[in-house]
Amino acid sequence: MGLTSGVLLVSTVALAVVLFSATVVLWPRLARRGWLPVSGRVGLLLATQLVLFAAVGLAANRSFLFYGSWADLFGQEQEIGVVVDHGAASKDLRVVGTRAMDVPGGSRPSVGGQIQEVVVRGERSGITSPAFVYLPPEYFQARHEGRSFPAAVVLTGYPGTAENLIKGLKYPQTAYLQAKAGKMQPMVLVMLRPTVAPPRDTECVDIPGGPRTETFFAEDLPKAVSGAYRVGTKPRNWGFMGNSTGGYCALKIALHHPDRFAAGAGLSAYYKAAEDVTTGDLFHGDQALRQRGDLLWSLDHRPPSASSFLVTTSKKGEGNLKATQRFIAKVKKPAQVSSIVLDSGGHNFQTWRREIPPGLVWLGGKLQAD
Repeated sequence: MGLTSGVLLVSTVALAVVLFSATVVLWPRLARRGWLPVSGRVGLLLATQLVLFAAVGLAANRSFLFYGSWADLFGQEQEIGVVVDHGAASKDLRVVGTRAMDVPGGSRPSVGGQIQEVVVRGERSGITSPAFVYLPPEYFQARHEGRSFPAAVVLTGYPGTAENLIKGLKYPQTAYLQAKAGKMQPMVLVMLRPTVAPPRDTECVDIPGGPRTETFFAEDLPKAVSGAYRVGTKPRNWGFMGNSTGGYCALKIALHHPDRFAAGAGLSAYYKAAEDVTTGDLFHGDQALRQRGDLLWSLDHRPPSASSFLVTTSKKGEGNLKATQRFIAKVKKPAQVSSIVLDSGGHNFQTWRREIPPGLVWLGGKLQAD
């Protein structure tokens, strides 16, 4: 059974109920002294708590899709599979599969668009990462065959999977519906997780002697996508969006690379690179690099650009309210900053689903198609 399987969750809950019932029924018999009764009591209590903990964990994972499979949970690399060329290809990007959209007429790309599973090879960074590319219906329509489209990189948080962006946060479906309603222009979405050197959380930093994650996202990824799809190569053609760690990365890349990205949207973002057991030593004593990873410091010490930023928080439930207010206050013209401040909302999928539709509309309004 898969990690996110409903059958596995129901079975685990049922086992927890059985063990709890067994504990209630058998406890009088195990109340005597002696190593056998004591071992029985300890065993029942331990088994019940472990299964109950597993049930809660499975339920949370099924809701938020922190891990998409057993292999992902245990940090094992999955075999990518046989390369199948579906039209979009370059030396830095290969399509390995396609998915129909879960919208009316989604089996026809010219009606519902399409999600392509790709592998991106970073020419400068040396990083290779799987990703998903959402192509809107217009991309496949004859009347738009000579048109190029704006694109946005979309990142999950850590340690999420790119599947979260499709199944949990529904970015492709939201982009489709917003464009269909005339609220935003059709846009290509390049969806992946920030963990391009798993299991390490690299915080979109070029680590001295380690993974060059910032180079991958800021330079390699746009180049590979533009080389394989009808996507422009100018800053006005590209945006960045993400939640949590992905939100920090979106703001960081847009702030430090205005020559490549016109806009960055950070949902529930934080503003300084995390440094903990998941990141390891990111900066190796390089104070300038550490300061560069602090977005509030960067706003104070680097010349303002014409970039646009969107930040989100909530008055209750988020821990980034004060930092978000400081970020807004530090953005200087010609840069622009916008915000979404909810009355209440935690650091979770439910909150981000409320912010993604207006966030995509905002981002689409900042980008141009050539």
